[in-house]
Amino acid sequence: MARFFPKSPVALLLIGGTAGAIVGACVAMAAQPNMQAALGSMQAARAELVRATPNKGGHRERALGFLDSAIGETKAGIAYAGP
Repeated sequence: MARFFPKSPVALLLIGGTAGAIVGACVAMAAQPNMQAALGSMQAARAELVRATPNKGGHRERALGFLDSAIGETKAGIAYAGP
């Protein structure tokens, strides 16, 4: 059975860089459990508001807008604090 092992330094750097990027992304996600939990809660709240009847004097629609902004800001915060 033949095994592949790159001998080129460039190939080793590419493999190592790819593996490092994957590990770094996982660590960045794991390092922000509060932000991830908040994001999940806001997305769940948004889904509930979408299912609610729209006869709330415009307050439901405003709440959806605020949630969309908060979700966007939370995602931006996660990305900013990332790797």
